[in-house]
Amino acid sequence: MPSEVRTIFIGGEWSAAQSHDSLEVRSPTDGEVFGAISRGGKPEIERAVDAARAALAGPWSTTAGFERGRIMSKLSALILDHLEELAQLEARDTGKPITQARTDIRATARYFEFYAGAADKVLGDVLPFLDGYQVTVQREPRGVCGLIIPWNYPASMFGRTIGPALATGNTVVLKPAEDASMSCARLTALAHEAGLPAGVINLVTGLGEEAGAALSQHPDVDFLSFTGSPEVGTLIQTAAARNHVPCVLELGGKSPQIVFDDADFERAAQTIVGVITQNAGQTCSAGSRVLVQRSAYDRFVGMLKARMSAVRVGAPEADLECGPVINRTQAQKVQGFLDRARGDGIDVIAQGSLDRSAVRTGYFVLPTLFGPVPTTHELAQDEVFGPVLAAIPFEDEAEAIAIANGTAYGLVAGLWTENGARQMRVAKKLRVGQVFVNNYGAGGGIELPFGGVKRSGHGREKGLEALKEYTVAKTVVLRHG
Repeated sequence: MPSEVRTIFIGGEWSAAQSHDSLEVRSPTDGEVFGAISRGGKPEIERAVDAARAALAGPWSTTAGFERGRIMSKLSALILDHLEELAQLEARDTGKPITQARTDIRATARYFEFYAGAADKVLGDVLPFLDGYQVTVQREPRGVCGLIIPWNYPASMFGRTIGPALATGNTVVLKPAEDASMSCARLTALAHEAGLPAGVINLVTGLGEEAGAALSQHPDVDFLSFTGSPEVGTLIQTAAARNHVPCVLELGGKSPQIVFDDADFERAAQTIVGVITQNAGQTCSAGSRVLVQRSAYDRFVGMLKARMSAVRVGAPEADLECGPVINRTQAQKVQGFLDRARGDGIDVIAQGSLDRSAVRTGYFVLPTLFGPVPTTHELAQDEVFGPVLAAIPFEDEAEAIAIANGTAYGLVAGLWTENGARQMRVAKKLRVGQVFVNNYGAGGGIELPFGGVKRSGHGREKGLEALKEYTVAKTVVLRHG
């Protein structure tokens, strides 16, 4: 391993960790080490927050919204100029098929394009009040934002969090996941090539329990955004509470796909299998439960069986439907769910197959369809975060809604029916942050507010709604007589 790894970016300069320690980066495809990142910790977080604070007080604070937008537009264009380079890096780091990686990089560029256009449109209000007074409500940046992002979509999460933060005039300290930091480092370099002042974006690579914990606990951070597990989310929110800092948490889901007997079965089956196998099922909004009306259960599950059986799993360059999971720990976790379900007597309806590009040392898991799955079983309740789909029959609307809402999560739901009145009735009763009717995911949904309820977290990302999270309202009351 190189003795001097420099993947920490603070105040416009690349550096190694103060300790000179680094962490190996392994490819999910074959388990081999192909790089290293700096093992940043508390000292690096301290310097990064100081740099972000200084940048906040510098020229960035007086940069007009349209000027921030121009820089972000340039960054969007640079990302597209380097699309193939970034996609190859993302595919190698995460194991996802190269087509999925390219889609993620395009989404990253789209985030900066979208928020570039919004940067000079963060509007306030004028409030009616007493005669002789003028009252305005202004939206101001929160300040230094600590962003802790996961390993499943590192590039697009870079855009999803940093885009609205910059559009609203904040500065950031980004802590990417230690399992997938490579694209974030390259995007950081491109951001400064686009013209961002030093200190506006600071990147600290390292372990979550070291660098991530130090960032969430830092008393001079004004806002926190975290995407990850509910367990770590609890630690983040606890740290934020100690410093009276607001936070946005996106903590996963157990999202249902509800299929009624009048649905377009072909489209539903294609979408549902595609969603659960995308990124090897490592998607917080993956529709991991498919609820099928009993009158159509055998027919529709038969269609799912045919599609799941046709899924091939392989290396990124093979560009198949599914790649490996991120690491050995995740592979063992997902395999544990599969083994316990079989041990509990739940039938395996279908499994995908390994392509010859899937080497033995890679972290490959076969996409699997189980059913019927009892609603109390862990496959119907817990987030597997792998390509595992649980089929569950239901009788009518009331039972479908009860099953759909019957987990600790509430992130996304898919609803498949041609009945317009039913679409509205069911959508209103689902306790989730997003409902997709006769579609799912909507092309990345950059414009669509995203977030959950219950154990899925709180706050909203994406769309114009995210601008509210990264700003604070200030009321100004002027007496003019």
